[in-house]
Amino acid sequence: MSHRRRPHAAGPPPPSEGGGDAPPQPPGKAPQIRPWPERRVLALALAFRAANALLVRTYFNPDEHWQCLEVAHRIAFGYGHLTWEWKRGLRSYLHPLIFASLYKFLAFLHLDTPLFMVMAPRLLQSVFAAFGDLYLYKLSKLIFSEHVAQWTLFSQLVNWFMFFCITRTLSNSLETVLTVAGLYYWFIAIESSKEIPVISKQQAASYQSPHSRKVALLIAALACAIRPTSAITWLYVGLLDFIYIKSKCRFLFLEVIPLGAIVLAATTFLDWWMYGSRVIVPLNFLKFNLFSSGGDYYGTHVFHWYFTQGFPSMIWTFLPLSVFGVIKSREWRLSGLIAWVLGVYSILGHKEFRFVLPVLPLALMFSGYFLAAMSQFKGKNLHGKRHFSRLQLSVILLIITNIPMALYMSLFHQRGTEDVMFYLSKEAHNGSVKGVLFLMPCHSTPYYSTLHSSLPMRFLDCTPSDNKGTLDESDRFLMNPLDFVGEVFGNLSSFSHIVLFESEERHVIQLLLHDSFQEVRRFFHSHFKIDRDLQSSVVVYSRRDVL
Repeated sequence: MSHRRRPHAAGPPPPSEGGGDAPPQPPGKAPQIRPWPERRVLALALAFRAANALLVRTYFNPDEHWQCLEVAHRIAFGYGHLTWEWKRGLRSYLHPLIFASLYKFLAFLHLDTPLFMVMAPRLLQSVFAAFGDLYLYKLSKLIFSEHVAQWTLFSQLVNWFMFFCITRTLSNSLETVLTVAGLYYWFIAIESSKEIPVISKQQAASYQSPHSRKVALLIAALACAIRPTSAITWLYVGLLDFIYIKSKCRFLFLEVIPLGAIVLAATTFLDWWMYGSRVIVPLNFLKFNLFSSGGDYYGTHVFHWYFTQGFPSMIWTFLPLSVFGVIKSREWRLSGLIAWVLGVYSILGHKEFRFVLPVLPLALMFSGYFLAAMSQFKGKNLHGKRHFSRLQLSVILLIITNIPMALYMSLFHQRGTEDVMFYLSKEAHNGSVKGVLFLMPCHSTPYYSTLHSSLPMRFLDCTPSDNKGTLDESDRFLMNPLDFVGEVFGNLSSFSHIVLFESEERHVIQLLLHDSFQEVRRFFHSHFKIDRDLQSSVVVYSRRDVL
């Protein structure tokens, strides 16, 4: 299944004005399309993703803070909470170290203020995301055409879930960037390994890179070091080409194994140093998540969830365009990769949107293909007057169904837990906070990485128990809030502030008033519930003597 450029990659050429056949167009090329300089594409992506990062003010997944920024804060400043995954050696320090370096830089410049501590990590991730946009543009151009690349970039920037997720400091966001970049260099290696009669020698030379496959393998190894499950993607890509590679031994023993061993050894020694013991993170990660189904502790979904709910919700109204793009382009290699990733992840019980984020840009590339094909047809009504074309209607539909969704999810939905920590960080900076208790489900808010003050804090623990059926503190609190607080905490006077959702406030308000607490702030959180009672707002109570 060797890759080659597809004829008419941007759709069939438009008919000529005289009604005859249009002059033949170069295969894979749309007529009269001015190429965009890559520096301009990167500048556009950097500006867009920076604005994107500044507009993301909501809480999505605990791992954004607890598996990255909280660990990075502990590395940089010496305090921060490590969740149970780190005590079992399930996570690599490679990803958090990137943001630990950022924190050190901010501290060196004396810019580690509440605002910068909140915004700087996402702004750094926005830089990575912008390079991901650039490489998706280049990959689309390489496989299809300049015209398709431009519409692919449009799809990437407009899609609501990409806007909502890609600038967050999740390991999946960086994995997505590395996957797209790695695929670009992998396809360059395929192009440069054979003669391509449909393009000029100058174009072929521009695509050739003697080290491109090694670069692709190195990027793939880094992606697997950050997210071991990224091996699912690269197993598919590697096996398809391995069948057609002539020098299989050279490929395995001089490229794959040496590069993989170097990255594995480097990250393993890094983790040994950071953990203080001999820990092999990829092995522990796979044993827990794949072989023992440890991830099922956080919930399971039906096997078809990614196909019927998860991925359709992510790609949203781009879905029909992507399906038509797959059929029209007949690029089965990449469409097969999407199906493969969704299929393999469907085997696992625990499913999340972010797990399949790396193949979302590929699906959007097929949407770009179909939009490019539609752009070559100009419609007229029966009276000969121009009307809205299919392309214009499609673009309008995509914009009005994605941009409002992106803004609402990024600016409003579940923002209270972010706002409350920013408020507490400013109060702590002014010396008004002595200790905080979070009476809410575990990991509902950011923690020390946002507070940035070494103050005592306590949240409800949800570490998985070895004994099945044992309830954690979060579950016990939700079942009987008042009895749980009295039993576990007794007198609440050791805390100056207590944070909880409005849905639990009514159960413990009398206890709070009895212990001399009063409401000081209330933050909007959500208009509708997700998986629990409606958590419409986040409430902060403070002891009267610290006001």
